[in-house]
Amino acid sequence: MMDDLGQFSLIRQLDIVLKELDNELAGLSSGIVFVQIRNNVIGKFGIRHNPIAGKGGTFAAVEPGLSPKHREDFRRMALDTLNHKRSWTHGEIAFDFAVRQGTILVDATLESNYNMANLMIRYNKPTYRDRAANSE
Repeated sequence: MMDDLGQFSLIRQLDIVLKELDNELAGLSSGIVFVQIRNNVIGKFGIRHNPIAGKGGTFAAVEPGLSPKHREDFRRMALDTLNHKRSWTHGEIAFDFAVRQGTILVDATLESNYNMANLMIRYNKPTYRDRAANSE
């Protein structure tokens, strides 16, 4: 399946993720949607949220979830976020969302990840100058 996903652009993959989460988002008024990316392929994704809040010994009434308009606005903002991703291929994007006064608010955090072991392989390769010096 991973190879199949790699054939899709990252924007298309994110669109697929949001379609998969649509039903769950319809029941939430706030939370964090996250996608973990490796080699520009989305692997793990999901939603972090606290669905039940208690106060004074009772649970508050459940707020209505995101409306179809909220989910479409959220989708558009999430896809637009990818325009701010630069050159990195591994990391996570988190979309913190909440409905306030009837409007959906979205804050996106883009996190790039690098692996030092991969860099050490690249930097430990002998250069042309090193090979020439060793042959003398």
